[in-house]
Amino acid sequence: MRNGTRSARARAKGEAVKLSVVIPARNEALNIAALVREIDAALGAFAPFEIIVVDDGSTDGTGAAAKVLPHVRVLRHPVSAGQSAAVHSGVMAARAEIVCTLDGDGQNPPANLPALIAPLANPRVGLVAGQRVGRQDTWSKKQASRAANAIRGWMLKDGTRDTGCGLKAFRREAFLRLPYFNHMHRYLPALFARDGWVIAHVDVSHRARGAGASNYTNLQRALVGVVDLFGVAWLLRRRKKAEPESFDV
Repeated sequence: MRNGTRSARARAKGEAVKLSVVIPARNEALNIAALVREIDAALGAFAPFEIIVVDDGSTDGTGAAAKVLPHVRVLRHPVSAGQSAAVHSGVMAARAEIVCTLDGDGQNPPANLPALIAPLANPRVGLVAGQRVGRQDTWSKKQASRAANAIRGWMLKDGTRDTGCGLKAFRREAFLRLPYFNHMHRYLPALFARDGWVIAHVDVSHRARGAGASNYTNLQRALVGVVDLFGVAWLLRRRKKAEPESFDV
């Protein structure tokens, strides 16, 4: 029996979903089916789980391609709102306490998902961030990413060498308590740490895009990154110093 079929039947019997997988996708119609099959194969031990594809204003039929896949839930933004908005919409719709994310272009191998989930057995861990090894991108993209990560790490002291990796696992409620803003997905380690969570890091593999083209350029990332970086640094400085103690009335 396919893992996805097992997961769908388990949900029909009323079993609680153990894990939600959120896939932000824009113009990934040629990649989404293969990606879902790989997720099914990787997460058999975590059934019942759910897969949520967030179609972020695609013009190539990504949403339609995802809808015909069994057990996949599809959300659609009528116009593109960006990766952070797609992740946020998916997490809002998720039914499980633990959420995993990965990019819709297929460059994040789903076989890495179990290793990302494992550290969350520690209740102090709020986020597990994948860090790409052997990255399969152009030289210019890798250099731009290396420079951006170095500047971010120096300013935020988040202890993460690769925040641009789409492979992440985290606690849903903790994510929803974070301040929401565009491009926040690149600053999740700093934001989770700001709220007192332990951040775990897992080396993950990376591969070339199977079809289609990237939705971002190096210049686009750089321009928005400057503003975002100073904004996140401000948020870290302005964090609350203590939480109120609970008491019985």
